[in-house]
Amino acid sequence: MTDHGQRVGYVRVSTLDQNTDRQLDGEHLHRTFTDKLSGKNTNRPELDALRAFVRDGDLIVVHSLDRLARNLDDLRRLVREFTDRGVRVTFLKEGLTFTGDDSPMSKLLLSVMGAFAEFERALIRERQAEGIAAAKARGVYRGRAPALTSSQADELQVRAHNGEPITALAREFGVSRQTAYVYLRRSSGALPGR
Repeated sequence: MTDHGQRVGYVRVSTLDQNTDRQLDGEHLHRTFTDKLSGKNTNRPELDALRAFVRDGDLIVVHSLDRLARNLDDLRRLVREFTDRGVRVTFLKEGLTFTGDDSPMSKLLLSVMGAFAEFERALIRERQAEGIAAAKARGVYRGRAPALTSSQADELQVRAHNGEPITALAREFGVSRQTAYVYLRRSSGALPGR
């Protein structure tokens, strides 16, 4: 393994609205790959592009363990995949770098830190569910605001049933295809054939 490769950043945020700038702010990088979707699994287009791009001697820079993977198994597998290819992986927040020549202590740290991150996410989900249940019991929970107004939903339905592609309509209305289909199901119970 050589140390003269490229410094390659990987950034992941869960939604399109989250800001990616702060994760690797101030880092000198030759290239950055950014996924704007959930890290629930490793099926992410920019992660796949990163995997294809990096070479022996490169260094992958990630803000924190949970930005690369949301569960311990995926985290260990990805780090091992990269380091087996001679690619180093560094996590800024935790101050950890993995090279493939890692000591048993480094491997233990990866497992322990990854397990704590997974546990913390589980606690956050649990507290969120408890908060929603308590708000519902008090009668103050209204849920998420609708993605479309009723007039937008009506327009979406009419245009979809007139043959306009769902993908194009979803893009125009600023919603996902899945959300567009949800509105169409609510409106008529029947979907256009596209």
